[in-house]
Amino acid sequence: MIEIVDSKFITSAPNINGAPDAKEQNEVVFMARSNVGKSSLLNALTNHKGLAKVSSTPGKTRLINYFDVTFIDRENSQKSIAKFVDLPGFGYAKVSKSIKYGWEKNLTDYISGREQIKLFIHLIDCRHPHLDIDTSVSEFLFDNCRENQYILQIFTKIDKLNQKEQNALRKQFPDAMMVSSSKKRGMQKAIKVIYDILHQDSDA
Repeated sequence: MIEIVDSKFITSAPNINGAPDAKEQNEVVFMARSNVGKSSLLNALTNHKGLAKVSSTPGKTRLINYFDVTFIDRENSQKSIAKFVDLPGFGYAKVSKSIKYGWEKNLTDYISGREQIKLFIHLIDCRHPHLDIDTSVSEFLFDNCRENQYILQIFTKIDKLNQKEQNALRKQFPDAMMVSSSKKRGMQKAIKVIYDILHQDSDA
């Protein structure tokens, strides 16, 4: 069994130039449209209620936040550390066009230029699976992802759908995961998938 046993905030940065120094390719980037439940998912995965701040104003945070996360494999007690990276939510932000352009350029530079990223996690509200903005983000990731990087789609708030709707969504997105932060559904599976991807192509 794989668990997250520790997590802590490291730093915030406005762009790639402020990213922490690291040689390992062990960063897990969480990205989502504003108000999809990204902070709630980070808190649920790490079992740390106040790790990521849940903003009452969608799109308010414009900094890239870094957290050190410690995994443990209970079978052999082996620990490993990864960095969870919380990107600002896209969409909804009520800022001027010039600020928004600079903000989006910083994110684009980070996503395409940060070699330490191992996994991109694109969160999507299960009730709105086909929004243009999410389609654009998916296309951008697939166009810019390198061979040694991975992309994982996770649908949030799955408890808001009935069983028939959930089954239909799974048919449309067979490679995606379904979670509910409030009901703690899918957390253990998500942790295991993230851990396995982090340890692919390595002897760790």
